[in-house]
Amino acid sequence: MHIAKGIEMLEISVQIMGGSDTIYPTLLWDEDIAVLVDTGYPGLLENFKAAFKEASVHWSKLHTVVITHQDLDHIGSLPSLLTDCSSKLEVLAHEIEKPYIQGDKMLLKHTPEALAAAEAMIPPHVPEDWRRAFLSVLSSPPKGRVDNTIKDGEWLPFADGITAIHTPGHSPGHLSLYHHESQTLIAADALTVLNGELHGPDSKATPDMQTALLSLSKFADFEIKNVICYHGGLYQGDDVNQRIAELASVVI
Repeated sequence: MHIAKGIEMLEISVQIMGGSDTIYPTLLWDEDIAVLVDTGYPGLLENFKAAFKEASVHWSKLHTVVITHQDLDHIGSLPSLLTDCSSKLEVLAHEIEKPYIQGDKMLLKHTPEALAAAEAMIPPHVPEDWRRAFLSVLSSPPKGRVDNTIKDGEWLPFADGITAIHTPGHSPGHLSLYHHESQTLIAADALTVLNGELHGPDSKATPDMQTALLSLSKFADFEIKNVICYHGGLYQGDDVNQRIAELASVVI
């Protein structure tokens, strides 16, 4: 979905755990380069190429990938993108997330207990080969590389300017991004959209919910008209800042 000049919300649906999931990565571009925010689940390289084509952005323009945090549905296709784009691709992330993305440390949410719970949730009709492949990915997540790290408040000179916002809670080094020209918040997993309404992060996937809600107060520094949530898609309106302030004030 086209948001404004130089920014597109991608919509990619995948089959997982016997059902389907739709994610909403973000594509930013200018005359010279394209920037992809997050890389989805493993195996989505061709989906991303198709999404670029639909947005009328040539795949060869892809220059930078920003990884908002370490979760599998955000880093999954990073290795295949790196292979396809060779050494020209620059990968950015917060310094806290770097060792997890690179495989130096196990993903924080992939504990033995979490892996056992995921295995128990696999529907009985799922083929055995798919079951083994799924569990293998969980126990040995994809490994990428991070070329440079991003700090809170850092200005990124892409698509007329982006500000990085460190929003811990969903993960320790979680990043959100603000695209100034279109007044768009790329919230990643700091916010979600459910049934057309803007909500806080998914409590089931957020280890430190109190910190995650406190992080939302950082968005008050920006005038926001559009919010792209990785889960749920686009939220728009004149009440965005007010709604985020309400969510940030929740006491748990």
